[in-house]
Amino acid sequence: MITWMQRHKKWLIITIWISTIAFVGAGFVGWGQYSYGNKAGAVAKVGNVEITNGELQKTYSRLYAQYNQMFQGNFDEEKAKQFGLDKQALQQLIQQALLINLAQSYDLIVSDEEMIEALKQQKAFYKNGAFDKETYKLVLSQNRLSIKEYETELRKELLIQKTLKLLPVKTSKNEENILNTIFNIADKINYKVLTLDDIQVSVDNEALKKFWQKQKNNFMNDVVYEVNFIKVAPVTKEFSDTEIATYYKENRTHFKGSDGKILPLEAAKEKVLSELNAKAMKDKALRTYIAFKKNKLQESIKPQSAQISKSNNPFNVQTLDTISKLALTKPYTKPININGTYYIFELTKIIPAKPKSFEEAKAEILPLYITQMKKEKLMKLVNDSVNTFIGKTSDFLTVTSVDKLAPLSKQEAADFLQKLFVSDKKRSSIALNNGKVVLYNILEQKLLTNKNNDVSDTVAKLKNTLFNEGLIKTLQNKYQTEIYIQGL
Repeated sequence: MITWMQRHKKWLIITIWISTIAFVGAGFVGWGQYSYGNKAGAVAKVGNVEITNGELQKTYSRLYAQYNQMFQGNFDEEKAKQFGLDKQALQQLIQQALLINLAQSYDLIVSDEEMIEALKQQKAFYKNGAFDKETYKLVLSQNRLSIKEYETELRKELLIQKTLKLLPVKTSKNEENILNTIFNIADKINYKVLTLDDIQVSVDNEALKKFWQKQKNNFMNDVVYEVNFIKVAPVTKEFSDTEIATYYKENRTHFKGSDGKILPLEAAKEKVLSELNAKAMKDKALRTYIAFKKNKLQESIKPQSAQISKSNNPFNVQTLDTISKLALTKPYTKPININGTYYIFELTKIIPAKPKSFEEAKAEILPLYITQMKKEKLMKLVNDSVNTFIGKTSDFLTVTSVDKLAPLSKQEAADFLQKLFVSDKKRSSIALNNGKVVLYNILEQKLLTNKNNDVSDTVAKLKNTLFNEGLIKTLQNKYQTEIYIQGL
């Protein structure tokens, strides 16, 4: 059952984000450009609760950090787009807003005393075994958070917890007994694992071409964008001591040491100059952009030309994404910072995608064709041998016996056992999620007498999961959701 809960963890999302402060320890990650249909700063409204762009950025950043940890540092913006991270972030905030609406309907609030008590439980703010106010300020500063930001978010989380406590989910003894019975049903089986690796196929060029013909529109050349662009030269200016001191005074919180404390002017001078030059360069880029649009560039500035596509991109993914949203009637991009240098683009032509020729698509088609042929042959082998196969004989298995079905991994065994114990067939086959097929024949069945001490907790978790799912659906029907951000 634990494995079952892990495999269905998408329904546990509410419980997960209720118990953690969403953005402590996460950096900020830029995630694209969007158009807003509502007032600036609001990306959505759920009932009476607005979701701001800042909240969306923070939630996205937290998700990005989590995925990057899962991928051991090999997660990037391209993968983030594939995983729909921006949509995940917005959906989390929408679910949170639904519950806040419910809390408001009950006139629930979080008192200052409750918030202070919750702060005292955060071990990250401890020093010498107790909550320390200076450590609290330092940790937030190092994570680029203000006290107001953090405490606003904490109040939301506590409010949601308080709301859900009004809706307790209780378990009964009968439910525990039923689950205990399910856990104690045991089958002894004879089984055999078949995989695509067991199948050999030969490739016929004519058959491959017919396979391509049926789906050639799935194999397209990239859209190509022809552009003119200007690369804005770096700026290095001389600044007076007064200009340096004034900028430092107005932006002193930008200049902190590793201890989180603001650096004195002399120690921060190089960083101040760097920011002043970056500001001057941005101003120059904006002036160049206006001149480019008005066809009033200085004679010394000569635009270059390039072709950009997904497979031929001399810039970066974000730049291609921005250019792809241009139109020939509005062909200019605002200055784009690429690795510290500003570029301004003018779209001059769009070459639409078209189906690749057979030879161009062959390398992509071939592995798909081989996999398809293997699947067909594998299913034929399954059908031909399911009634006659002889395989390994297992011990008595329960739904949790994930380590007793070699050569299946624990995850594969969990997949198989979940399907086995809902099947009404004595001898049959079960297709696993990863493409493997297990032939099985139930030899014997019995009811064990083991007592599962964790069953009460498992029942509670399962019922909570189902309750949370139903609650969110009910709230979605009760409170209108308006999304002002295009593309999500």
